[in-house]
Amino acid sequence: MPNKTKKDKGSSKTASGGKNSGKDAPENSDDSKGAHPPPPAQLNKFKGGPLVKKEKRQNSSRFNISSNRELTKLPLLKDTSPADREDLFIQKLRQCGVLFDFISDPLSDLKWKEIKRASLNELVEYVTHQRGVISEAIYPEAVHMFAVNMFRTLPPPSNPSGAEFDPEEDEPTLEAAWPHLQLVYEYFLRFLESPDFQPSIAKKYIDQKFVQNLLDLFDSEDPRERDFLKTTLHRIYGKFLGLRAYIRKHINNIFYKFVYETEHHNGIAELLEILGSIINGFALPLKEEHKHFLLRVLIPLHKSKSLSVYHPQLAYCVVQFLEKDPMLTEKVIRGLLKFWPKVHSPKEVMFLNELEEILDVIEPTEFVKIQEPLFQQLAKCVSSPHFQVAERALYYWNNEYIMSLISDNATVILPIMFPSLYRNSKAHWNKTIHGLIYNALKLFMEMNQKLFDECTQVYKQERQKEKEAMKQREDAWLEIEVKAKNNPLYDNFHKSLNSNSGASSTLMEVEDDEDVVLKKGDVDKQAQIGTKRKETKPLLRRKSGLPQDISTVRAINDHQRPDEYLSTSSES
Repeated sequence: MPNKTKKDKGSSKTASGGKNSGKDAPENSDDSKGAHPPPPAQLNKFKGGPLVKKEKRQNSSRFNISSNRELTKLPLLKDTSPADREDLFIQKLRQCGVLFDFISDPLSDLKWKEIKRASLNELVEYVTHQRGVISEAIYPEAVHMFAVNMFRTLPPPSNPSGAEFDPEEDEPTLEAAWPHLQLVYEYFLRFLESPDFQPSIAKKYIDQKFVQNLLDLFDSEDPRERDFLKTTLHRIYGKFLGLRAYIRKHINNIFYKFVYETEHHNGIAELLEILGSIINGFALPLKEEHKHFLLRVLIPLHKSKSLSVYHPQLAYCVVQFLEKDPMLTEKVIRGLLKFWPKVHSPKEVMFLNELEEILDVIEPTEFVKIQEPLFQQLAKCVSSPHFQVAERALYYWNNEYIMSLISDNATVILPIMFPSLYRNSKAHWNKTIHGLIYNALKLFMEMNQKLFDECTQVYKQERQKEKEAMKQREDAWLEIEVKAKNNPLYDNFHKSLNSNSGASSTLMEVEDDEDVVLKKGDVDKQAQIGTKRKETKPLLRRKSGLPQDISTVRAINDHQRPDEYLSTSSES
């Protein structure tokens, strides 16, 4: 019985406290002795069952299954004479172009699937360790085999409503045909990386259409496939100079569609990783098309709701551009400030991380151009009630290079930051923030004691002016109230307020229903109209609430507990 009691307590906490509450709840080993019956339940809580680990989701692309799938086992390449190896190589490549069904009937054709898998393994080993085996006749067969296996219609997205994928919580959808696809990718990579590979011959078969089909596969939900695609496309970009401009243009189009139309694509992080290495190799001075890509594509990518999935790669690309051309710093930072999140604190922390990376490589001359809008935003971040945002912004004062920039421009920065720092040194709810703010104030004080004292005096004067303005406002309202009480109609109007449960509601109803406008001397008339209105139609207070689901309301009304309280055993 005690074990059951502890289980019930844990399960109810799991049901009411979220997905982590049950596992984080402390367990007392001493409760098993002398346990008392639980108190009566106050609410009807659903008691969920044990947590079941979700299985890995699998899906399959739409393959055109081959009609003739009966494969014949061919001899090994190493056991064949050198004169016959090329023909046998081509036969094995064509054999590996046969497609099987992995989703509707996974257990079908197991014998022939194993023959294909063994052939692919052998081809990978053969191309990796043998030299002089890639002849001109191999190129069309190898490219065709890869295209037949890879270029297919991807399955529909698992979250068609556009729900954000969380890599830490959600399981990715895996490709059911991966046992064969992985080997095809490995073979094609070894084929591209082979010392015998000649781009001048391969460019007849690896063309723009091939690259476009390859880029379309980046929307696959299987992260293993996207990782192979990233490496494959990078090898093609390095070996085929004529395709480089087309690859960049098509990647731009994918980003444009993602930013301005769909906001849904699975391969943004991988494409940005490829671009990071491409940007690193740009020649100086930068072309206008590259600057246009930075300002019209990379900066708008910051506004997506799924920024957390690809932000490290995006920040790396932006910093690479600024290391190439520091003159772009002002436009980049102003673009970040334009898209700065207003109500999304985790995203704001990402922006602060990226901004610090940019400030680590900024030139002092460029810093002067953006210091005012930049520190106006940082002052807002320091005042943020979300402690992680305030903490991340205050960590800037632990960066030596940023502190050197602040020290050189303290006369501009300190007046901007001082009100926010001084106010939150006592007003912020988090004690850790207090310590970080005191550290920042101390550093400012050591930089320029005279300027710090001036800012203190200015702040106190501004606070005094605010208090005086508030006092004047209160005095003005008191004066209005006294004048109203001296009005001869005040007593009648005061009685109407008490009788009608508030003049504001009464007058609102009058204005809405009878289009009566208050004028001087008409107070008695309005009170009479309000009284008449109350007699005919009583005032109702409107309540705001979420729209209710009819089926849910009906289910709650129909539900009845079998017992008034939970039954407990009398045994201890």
